[in-house]
Amino acid sequence: MGRAKLSIIGGGNVGASCAMWAASKELGDIVVIDIPDKEDATKGKMLDLLQCAPIERFDCSITGTADYAATAGSEVVIVTAGLPRKPGMSRDDLIQTNVKIVKSVSEQVAKHAPDAVMIVVSNPLDAMVYTAWKSSGFPTNRILGQAGCLDVARYRAFLSLELGCSVEDIQALLLGGHGDDMVPLPRYTSVHGIPIQQLLPEATITACVDRAKVGGGEIVKLMGTSAYYAPASGSVQMAEAIIKDKKRILPCAAYCDREYGVGGYFVGVPCVLGSGGMEKVIEVELDAAERTLMDESISHVKDLVKIVSTTFPELA
Repeated sequence: MGRAKLSIIGGGNVGASCAMWAASKELGDIVVIDIPDKEDATKGKMLDLLQCAPIERFDCSITGTADYAATAGSEVVIVTAGLPRKPGMSRDDLIQTNVKIVKSVSEQVAKHAPDAVMIVVSNPLDAMVYTAWKSSGFPTNRILGQAGCLDVARYRAFLSLELGCSVEDIQALLLGGHGDDMVPLPRYTSVHGIPIQQLLPEATITACVDRAKVGGGEIVKLMGTSAYYAPASGSVQMAEAIIKDKKRILPCAAYCDREYGVGGYFVGVPCVLGSGGMEKVIEVELDAAERTLMDESISHVKDLVKIVSTTFPELA
């Protein structure tokens, strides 16, 4: 068997960082696609990355191009294309422009890599996953959104700063939408099996959750543009689980019908990722307060989808 193939749509900060993380993990051959105007810049970035191979000791081909034909045979396609947030913008402000971009990208992916699992990173995430699903015609198990892996990573990072312990020993779970609609689950947070409530006061845990909720906005204010290292890392964590058939349980925007009473939308839930893409949604018990937050999050996802389907009737 040859190497696996991973394609990344969008050669900007997130896309290039995805390529770097994927190469460092030797996930397979890498193709990065961008628009014709940026083709040379993308080729240059990927040539630069390829020249790290002797130092970082990875073996794979790395290609930058504007030709979607190069994605043929991809096991996973990560979609990062779209406008990034600028200071003062919410994720929802991007919806009109990014629906058009993600729609076009998804149609090209469906044409050239019809058997791939698509991981969407573009914002506003919940609306873009829906757009990719409708535009590609892919079954729901092969459409996923990356948000939960990033949000949980931020939450775990902030907890580790408070605890003064390794992030490797912190396990955590968040549900729902990306950002303000995140549903924190401190009851499911532990440090090497020890419930977090035994190690930190409630106010500190809440502060870590709140910082994770606005984690992207904090970086936008500091840098003037969206985060990219951590979103890319979260995306590649998902891609690795699929390419290596790891059956990892990771929080992703996945299609839920009866699960959590969602009724046919993509929302952030823990799910099993393997070679079949999203292989199973894991339902966890929620108390009344958590259920209320989850319902609010689902409601916002429905509002975003309604904007998409109303503005673009072909995606209804």
